[in-house]
Amino acid sequence: MDTRRTVGAEERRRRMAVRHRLTAQRRAAAPEEVAESLVALHGTDPATVYLSAAARMRAPGAAALDRALYEEGSLTRLLAMRRTMFVVATASAPVVLSAAARAIAAQERRKLLGHLADGGGWDERWLAELEESVLAALAGRGEATAAQLASDVPRLRERVTVARGKPYEATQAVSTRVLRVLAAEGRIVRRRPLGGWTSSQYRWAPGTVTQAPPAPEARVELVRRWLAAYGPGTEADLKWWTGWTLTEVRKALAAIGTEQVLLDGETGHVLPHDGGPVPETPPWAALLPALDPTPMGWQRRDWYLPQDGRERAALFDRSGNIGPTVWWNGRVVGGWAQRADGEVVHRLFADPGHEAVAAIGAEAARLRAWLDGVRVTPRFRTPLERELSASPAPAA
Repeated sequence: MDTRRTVGAEERRRRMAVRHRLTAQRRAAAPEEVAESLVALHGTDPATVYLSAAARMRAPGAAALDRALYEEGSLTRLLAMRRTMFVVATASAPVVLSAAARAIAAQERRKLLGHLADGGGWDERWLAELEESVLAALAGRGEATAAQLASDVPRLRERVTVARGKPYEATQAVSTRVLRVLAAEGRIVRRRPLGGWTSSQYRWAPGTVTQAPPAPEARVELVRRWLAAYGPGTEADLKWWTGWTLTEVRKALAAIGTEQVLLDGETGHVLPHDGGPVPETPPWAALLPALDPTPMGWQRRDWYLPQDGRERAALFDRSGNIGPTVWWNGRVVGGWAQRADGEVVHRLFADPGHEAVAAIGAEAARLRAWLDGVRVTPRFRTPLERELSASPAPAA
């Protein structure tokens, strides 16, 4: 007889509410607290970082994120898990760097060398000379845009042929890929964008070499932090979230000595002494952005996504990226978007009741107030977001 405790969907939702700072009582004072609570904030779309933090802060605002990212340096961007851009608390950066980012950087360098050899006939020595020139130019300027660096280092404007012989054959400047690899290795870092906080065109600055623990030790610590934020979860959840092999996941779990529970008949893992029931939480509503860490935290999402296949499909793009979502007590109950006039609009898949409708409306008003006219369009657009953003404003 299996004596492991079953952790049901309702209990998982209660854990999510508290640990992801989604109830009003758990909102954070600073963005660093949000990043630590969620392990990492998705940063592929620059706006996601700000919107994810704002949904979980008592006094949301872009200024606090700008200060943490570009003045105090208490938040750091890293290309890490699943070859995805994340923002992490700088204090946690060494763990993420060693557990995930360095392996990704090595893959990116190998791909870049193949790209240069195939497309332009350049070798590793040519790339090393180019990188040294870029680093020297950046040291001289302090901060620079890609265009400024290309002016200082003309080799960055060299072009290579990609997909040679294919119908979609094209030529590309080497600058983007070279700067991407240098950033992945931490040798340069993204600074304040050229535009506002929704912009993805950054200035670059010299990076610093970060002392980090050995990779096996770092993987154990990253899994420990994931379980503290997202547990219970399965091996499949962790394998998907980290992008590691199943062997690496299992070694980390074994080193921690996790407790096993049952999740819908599957084996789930929690940290030692974290397997007991959790108390009920006050009712809560949230409007979370596209690619928010909460809906992107697990591979298996049936316990919080709509069961209706059409409703679920409306929330995702063709690559599986989730769009803006409306939440009520740990379930996705709809989606939201901004119209061209900046108004925040949402649609609920069903009537969740008067209390939920009022709470969701209040969250929409809170989001609209702090956006204060800033227009946000997700980089990865979903059917529901497109439909809502195109909806006409009500007649005056």
